Amino acid sequence: MWLFFRWEDRLMQRGQEPLVDPTLLKNRELSGGLTMFFFQYLIQMGVFFIVPLYLSVALGLSALATGVRILPLSLTLLLAAVGIPRLFPKASPRAVVRIGLLAMIVGAVVLMVTLDISSGAEVTTVPLLLVGLGMGALASQLGAVVVSAVPQERSAEIGGVQNTVTNLGASIGTALAGSVMIAVLTSSFLTNVQESPAIPADVKNQATTQLSGGVPFVSDAQLQSALDEAGADTELAQAALDANSDAQIDGLKAALAILVLTGLIGLIFVRRLPTAQPGSSRDSA
Repeated sequence: MWLFFRWEDRLMQRGQEPLVDPTLLKNRELSGGLTMFFFQYLIQMGVFFIVPLYLSVALGLSALATGVRILPLSLTLLLAAVGIPRLFPKASPRAVVRIGLLAMIVGAVVLMVTLDISSGAEVTTVPLLLVGLGMGALASQLGAVVVSAVPQERSAEIGGVQNTVTNLGASIGTALAGSVMIAVLTSSFLTNVQESPAIPADVKNQATTQLSGGVPFVSDAQLQSALDEAGADTELAQAALDANSDAQIDGLKAALAILVLTGLIGLIFVRRLPTAQPGSSRDSA
């Protein structure tokens, strides 16, 4: 990133046209809007990674059933994105985005607290309603803030920057949630195996050696099938299944915790957004 902006500065000094004008990013409202886009998509894609994984793999739901369980998020996202500008046309973008980001954080916290080894698919409903509401609130404001921050003739250039920022946030959100989840899952699974009296010592040593590089996120059915093929007895198989289930919950909670932390960091940058709607008299003044 540093080399890229150095190169863009060099092009401008030579009188050539850069891919993106670095001076645009000194615009407080533009940089604030782009930063919030980054945090929105980071949290959003992290949630989109974690929740379907829990529903389809941990609980074994079908693709259709998983989609139905995620539907509440889509509904509140649409209602908030369309309804907020209509019902509150003069609302402060800064306040709306702050409330929206808080709704996403609260949704992730509720899911993290309620997620348990005995939890079912129903625990995702309320958190997804909150996350969708927050996403819709951000979507209703950020686009207008970013577009209005620069002259119209620069809109194409800013559109490219916005797409880059959202893709970067989505990529980092997925990678961050996934890597933290696998790291905690591996540590928890190996700890559970070591502490289980039903698992023989030689199996514990073998598991530690072979799985130290990472434990895959697999369903109970997949693990049971692998244990049957290996000829594991009933007691050993049940101990492995219990260890896997506990570790999955630990991994999912850790991934949600990192998203919550990211959302709290994002709250710091909300103050860069304007307090008046683009085009309002106060904003013009």
